[in-house]
Amino acid sequence: MLSRAQFQRYSRQIMLPQVGEAGQQRLAQARVMIVGLGGLGSPAALYLAAAGVGELHLVDGDQIELSNLQRQILYKSNHRQKDKARVAAQQLTAANPDIRILPHARMADAPWLQQQLSSVDLVLDCTDNFATRQLLNRCCRSAAIPLIVASVQGFSGQLISFDFRQNTSPCYACLFPPTPEAESQKLASAALPVTETCDSSGVIGPALGIIGSMQALEALKCCLGLPLSSQSKLQIFEAETLQWRQLRVSTDSQCPLCGEARSYSNVTNFT
Repeated sequence: MLSRAQFQRYSRQIMLPQVGEAGQQRLAQARVMIVGLGGLGSPAALYLAAAGVGELHLVDGDQIELSNLQRQILYKSNHRQKDKARVAAQQLTAANPDIRILPHARMADAPWLQQQLSSVDLVLDCTDNFATRQLLNRCCRSAAIPLIVASVQGFSGQLISFDFRQNTSPCYACLFPPTPEAESQKLASAALPVTETCDSSGVIGPALGIIGSMQALEALKCCLGLPLSSQSKLQIFEAETLQWRQLRVSTDSQCPLCGEARSYSNVTNFT
């Protein structure tokens, strides 16, 4: 049962028919892992903490650098050279001291993830490198845990979610094959942008805020048991034109994890 203080804190959420008191209790019981606490992980973590998600696992092995401050809104100038995970935990605890926050100041690897995923319900991939995305995809698929993946390059953002509780779900490797050669061939046919890191290609801060906030929105919907608009659908946002496109994804016959047929729908522009 929610306390009087919790009713007051989350009152605007509880008013929503999609949430209500029962939904708020579901959020309080949810356990979410956020991997990557940079430009995407910062807004995502802030919104999940503010919404009352009961347990947040924060995973990042980096320290805060001056160049991070242009877009990673959890951090301030006096946080430089400190661990992102620990500073993020302090900031989020200050924002909402009623939830449990567990910082993991380390990079994710397969043995560690396989152990940790047994204690979470959902994973947000807020990383900026291809290898870690593939690792999270494999581990979440093996553990049957939903995964919400996002990336931003320049002015272009991408968002997609996979519900690995369903045996028919495609995976990230269906969309972006794990080998560079296969990825290049399929990207050419699908006309999808190649993902790069912020360090190599640059990025505009507010685009990260938009996509990171959408990750948080989809995470809250997942915790509440609501349909996800990004489930098996690649949402592409062009910040320069404020346009959205959508690509529907199904499993790929050449995917090393899924091994079934994959197809793309027509691109749909949202205005």
